[in-house]
Amino acid sequence: METTAAEAGQPGPAVHPALAPVSYLLGTWRGQGQGCYPTISSFSYTEELNFSHSNPRKPVIAYTQRTWRSPGGPAAEPMHAESGFWRLKPDGSVEVVIAQSTGVVEVLKGTHDAEGKVINLHSELVGNASKVKEISIEFRLVDGELSYELQMATTSTNLQPHLKAVLERV
Repeated sequence: METTAAEAGQPGPAVHPALAPVSYLLGTWRGQGQGCYPTISSFSYTEELNFSHSNPRKPVIAYTQRTWRSPGGPAAEPMHAESGFWRLKPDGSVEVVIAQSTGVVEVLKGTHDAEGKVINLHSELVGNASKVKEISIEFRLVDGELSYELQMATTSTNLQPHLKAVLERV
């Protein structure tokens, strides 16, 4: 049975059946995040994620992300931006391709748990990055809030926590 965008909580065309397990992502999410790493000072940020799906014939979600210094939002000082595509494969895996405003590109692959509403991704490639070598991220939807925790490894550090945020649908 085909899930419509309206059933996923969004207006628009029908959602490709392969995307049904992650259709809860569709829409715009905004909230607060925290960043830390051994080589930098800790920081806070406001973040907005947008997941959209406009072609019911293709199992692809378009993705954009923007952050601003906290407190704030679009009126505050911009920090970071990236965009890309999420795709669910017939074997149940997830592939994500991201281009950052800094010129860094990422290819991540992973799994999703439709019942638990958890997505785990791990970098296959981090390109055009002088220091970042590996990224791992877990998204989780609990009680209507989308949260994530991102870990990162660089040329001088092992994989460890870097970013985490809790977002609400807007």
